[in-house]
Amino acid sequence: MLPVVVVLLLGMLQVALVGRDQLALELAAREGARAAAVAADPVGAARAAADRVTSLQPLAVDVTVASTTVTVTVRHHSFTDVALIGRLIGDVDLHATATMALEPP
Repeated sequence: MLPVVVVLLLGMLQVALVGRDQLALELAAREGARAAAVAADPVGAARAAADRVTSLQPLAVDVTVASTTVTVTVRHHSFTDVALIGRLIGDVDLHATATMALEPP
């Protein structure tokens, strides 16, 4: 019975770690979109803001500027490395997107 409980606890830990990474990506995308919406250089501002708010590395930051909005998509490959469980689940590709209205710099 104890091995089953240990495996379940490790599984819960792995899910929590992936959830933490997803929340960090959501924050990075939102902050990147905010910075890009008011900057003269939206791509550079989004990249700098995303890197500043999270320690996840590497981050892939894509910026799309439309006529009235800016959209920032942040991607990260999350490694599932909790003992026993990481090999069963496999690594996860995470992404988050945020859109903000463009404001004059």
